[in-house]
Amino acid sequence: MPFLLQNKLNIMIEFKIYNNKDLITSQEKEELVEFLYQHLEQFGDEKEDIEKSFGFALCETNAKYQVTPLGGFILEAIVDNITVGVVVINRTGMKGYIPENILVYIATHKDYRGKGIGKALMQKTIEMADGNIALHVEEDNPARFLYEKVGFEKKYLEMRYVKK
Repeated sequence: MPFLLQNKLNIMIEFKIYNNKDLITSQEKEELVEFLYQHLEQFGDEKEDIEKSFGFALCETNAKYQVTPLGGFILEAIVDNITVGVVVINRTGMKGYIPENILVYIATHKDYRGKGIGKALMQKTIEMADGNIALHVEEDNPARFLYEKVGFEKKYLEMRYVKK
């Protein structure tokens, strides 16, 4: 569904949605995983972890996940046939004490940053998500200012214990 971004450069952005109903080909999946791997830069994860988030978003039941995924969606932003942004949302299956959705990944193409693509992705994601959304962001990640601009608030300080 095309969406006209008018805040900075009047860029026409086409959004492509993938979920358990709107299927993704293995080639599309590979390309989007590679996109996130490249454009998340120092804030990213290994390709295998990105692929797992896709599996959860697409409800792919797989023994390696050890759970039945609840779904979510993957949102791709395209400008002039070039992928310029990707979002991955996983549903939590909870409501109230934990938001219904977690924004696992969002990245914009490094050559398209500062043009409103990230904001458009966030707005479309918020529109599409059924329920509240949580995300984790590192304190030094400049994207956290975008999240605050579109309405995300700091609610908790997350702490983790990692077993070795």
